[in-house]
Amino acid sequence: MQETEGNIICHSARFETDPLEEDSYKSETAQETTGASSKDKSTTTSQPEPEQALPPLTPQEFRIYNRLAEQMEYFHDHFRQIWNLLYTACANNRRPGNLTLKQFHDEGLRLARYLETHHTIEETYLYPLLARKMPEFRSSLPPSHFRKGNSKGGKSKGEQCELIRQHQLIHEGMEEFVEYLERCKRKECELELGVLKEKMDSWGEVLMKHLDQEVRDLGAEKMSRYWTVEEMRGFPI
Repeated sequence: MQETEGNIICHSARFETDPLEEDSYKSETAQETTGASSKDKSTTTSQPEPEQALPPLTPQEFRIYNRLAEQMEYFHDHFRQIWNLLYTACANNRRPGNLTLKQFHDEGLRLARYLETHHTIEETYLYPLLARKMPEFRSSLPPSHFRKGNSKGGKSKGEQCELIRQHQLIHEGMEEFVEYLERCKRKECELELGVLKEKMDSWGEVLMKHLDQEVRDLGAEKMSRYWTVEEMRGFPI
């Protein structure tokens, strides 16, 4: 897993893209009407044009445009597997019989480490590339703003996309989760699965929402609205 994620960094490449697309708007002006003693004039409020339907993708085009979503889902499935193992144990109040206490601690810490690495790579390399054309990945704040020590400092000057706001909430909850597991591992306290479940509940819902939403935003239907086939082939993942 670590080597695979590292490949995103090793193969990160910059390529030129067209300027960011701007939403177009149209305004409608009502016709002037005249009467015997007065003339009224009215205008309607400007409305954004609806998205135009794109021509269907060929099977080959779909594979190219859906590649990032498939790669991301591979990582996300791994995160879900570890999460489900831990959470099921907490819900049943029983540690898996094939894991020692130390191994169980390590599984939780491994999940946090993987998520930290995964999100850092996304915010540093992938999101800035996507943000050139896609507002779903745009932020005016640097990646380091969302790491430890910066997530609880109140409102920030700048805009965050929804996916990065989700990163922020995930890491806020994950800090307490990691802190508790590390204390248990150092034998400063005994592991209580009920307590660990509470630590997971604080960020579990936003994590699952994020894993699903990010893959949807990278799907073929959405990517084909912004990128050419050649640009898709150049993405470093």
